Amino acid sequence: MSTALEVARPAPDVIGRVLVRPLLFLVEGAAALLLAADLGIVAASVLSRYAFNAPLEWADDVARGLMVALSFFGAAAALAHGENMGVAFFIDRVPSGLCRPIRAVIALLTLVTAAAVAVNALMLGQLTTGQTTGSGLRLEWTFYPMGIGSACMTLFALDKFRNHRPADIAIAIVVMAALVGGWAVLDTYAPDSMPGSGTLMLAGFVLCLLGGMAIGFALALSALIYIGVEGAMPGVIFAQQMARGIDNFVLLAIPFFILVGYLMEANGMSVRLIELLERLVGRMRGGLNVVMVLAMVLFSGISGSKMADVAAVGSVLIPAARRTRQNPGNAVALLAASAVMAETIPPCINLIILGFVANISIGGLFMAGLLPAALMALALIAVAVIFGAPAHGPAIATGAAMPLGKLWGGATVTIGLIAIIFGGFKSGFATATEISAFAAIYALVVGGVVFRELGPRAAVRSFVEAANRSGLVLFIVAAAQSLAFVLTLQQIPHALAELLIGLSHDGGTWLFLLLSIAILIVMGSVLEGAAALIIFGPLLVPVAAQLGIPPLHYGVVLVIAMGIGLFAPPLGLGLYGACLIGGVPIEVTVRPMLGYLGLLLLCLLAIAFVPEITLWLPRLAGY
Repeated sequence: MSTALEVARPAPDVIGRVLVRPLLFLVEGAAALLLAADLGIVAASVLSRYAFNAPLEWADDVARGLMVALSFFGAAAALAHGENMGVAFFIDRVPSGLCRPIRAVIALLTLVTAAAVAVNALMLGQLTTGQTTGSGLRLEWTFYPMGIGSACMTLFALDKFRNHRPADIAIAIVVMAALVGGWAVLDTYAPDSMPGSGTLMLAGFVLCLLGGMAIGFALALSALIYIGVEGAMPGVIFAQQMARGIDNFVLLAIPFFILVGYLMEANGMSVRLIELLERLVGRMRGGLNVVMVLAMVLFSGISGSKMADVAAVGSVLIPAARRTRQNPGNAVALLAASAVMAETIPPCINLIILGFVANISIGGLFMAGLLPAALMALALIAVAVIFGAPAHGPAIATGAAMPLGKLWGGATVTIGLIAIIFGGFKSGFATATEISAFAAIYALVVGGVVFRELGPRAAVRSFVEAANRSGLVLFIVAAAQSLAFVLTLQQIPHALAELLIGLSHDGGTWLFLLLSIAILIVMGSVLEGAAALIIFGPLLVPVAAQLGIPPLHYGVVLVIAMGIGLFAPPLGLGLYGACLIGGVPIEVTVRPMLGYLGLLLLCLLAIAFVPEITLWLPRLAGY
C-alpha cells in the first residue's frame, strides 16, 4: 500500500503544473488588470471633472463594480499563495498526529465556504439580470465576476485540500459528514434539544479560529452557519451582504494606497529614505532603533498599508540589526511596536475603514491621528536612546554609498507624495480615493521617469502583488460585513449598547473608555484589525456619541487599541507577520514586545483621557 501511495504522489505536482499554475497566472493577471482599470477610471474621472467640467457619471459605479471583482480575484490568488492569516498559536501546539487531521478539516471547511460564496454570487447574478444601477450599469456585471473569482478561489481551496494525506482527507470528510448528519438528525427528531443558531455560529467561529482557519473564511463561515441553521433566509443574502461590504467608492483608497506601498519599494523610494535617515541619526546612541521608528512614521504616512510598511522597513533594518549584533528579537519587537504607533498616521487603511463603517469624517480622522502618533513615536524614540547601545559606524549595507545630495533629492520627491495626500485633503480638491489614485500615479512617474528604477516588469509585479494584498484585505472586509449583518439580526448591537450605557451611567465615561479599549485589544488580537473595526466600530461609536465623547477622538482611541491587540502576543496576527518578515521565532520577541506594548498602553490611556491630544488639530483644520 505504501509503495502505491509513493508512486501516486507525483500526480498532484502534474495537476498543479498543468492546471493550478496556469489558472493562478490568469487570476493574478485579471486582478492586476482590474486594479489598473480602476486606477485609470478614477484618474480620468477627476481630470474630466476639473479640466472639462464634465464629470463622468458612470465612473463611480464602474469603479465600485471593478473593485468587487478585484477583491475576489485578488483573494483567490492570495489563497493560492497561502497568504491568508489565521491564529496559529493553538494549532501549532497540538501534537502532529492530531494536528494534520485538524488542518485537513479546516481546509475542507475553507473549500465549502469558498464554494458557498461562488454559488450564491452566481445565483445573485442570475437573479439581478436586467436590473441596473442609477448610472445604467447592469448589476449582474458586478455579481458574475464576483462569482467567477470565488469559483477560482474554490478551485485553489480544492487544490490545497487534496494535497493533504489521503488518511487525513478521509478523516476530514467523515468529520464533516458526522457534523452535518448529526445536526440533521437532531433538527428532525429532537428540535427542542438543538442549540440556538447564535450559539452554533459562535461555537463554529471559535473552533475555526482555534484550528488556524484564515480570519476571512472564519467570519464568512460563521455567517453561513447562522443562515443555514435559521433556514429563513436565502443564501443569496449572504453573497449580497459580502458585496455590499466592499461596494463603496471610499474603500477604493485601500488598493490604491497598498499599490503606493509596493511601488515605493520597487522604485527605490524606500531605500533612499531609510539610507538618508541612517546617515542623519544612525550614528547616535540607539541610532538604528531611532531610524526604525522614524522610517515607520514616514512610510505609514505614504503607503497606508501596515504590512507593506513593516516589510519595507524590516527587510532593510532587521538584517542591519543582525550585522551590528543586536538582538533580532528586540529589533522585530520594536518594528511591531512602531507599526502600532503608526496605526493613526494617515493614510492608514484602518482609519479609512473605520470612517466608512462608522460614518466619521476620514479627513478628520487623519488629522486627529497625527498628535497621538507623535506622542507614541517620541516615547519609543526616548526608550531607544536611553536603552540603546552606542553606534559603531554605518549599519545599513546598501552597496556603493549614494551621494548625500542624491539622497536629499530622493527624499524631497518622496515628501512630494506626502504633500499630495495632505494637500488634497486640506484643499478639498479630491476625495480620499481620488487622492490615493493620484498618489499611485505619482509613485509610478517618480519610479519610471525621475529615478528610472521602475521598469515595466517591476511595475507589473507591483500591480500583481498589490492586487493580491488588496483582495486579502477586502475579502476580510466583505466577510466581516456578512457577520455584522447577522449580528444585527440577532440585535446584539442593541444589547451591547444598552449594557455599556448602563455601566457608563454607574461608572462614568471613563469606564466606557476603559471597556472599549479592553474590547478592541482583545478582539484585535483574535481578529484581523479590519474585521474588529467593522464589527465593533458601528456598535460602539453611536454609544460614545450618546455619552458625549467626540467621534473623532473615540475613533482614534479604537484604532490604537485595535493596533495594540493586533500586535500583542501570543495571538496577534500582526506580530506573526512581523516575525515572518524579520525571520525570528515569536518566542524571542514576546518579552521585549510586552515592554513596548506596556509603554504604548500608557500612551493610549493618556490619549483617551486627554481629548485635546486628538481634537486640537482637527479643530484647527476646521473639522
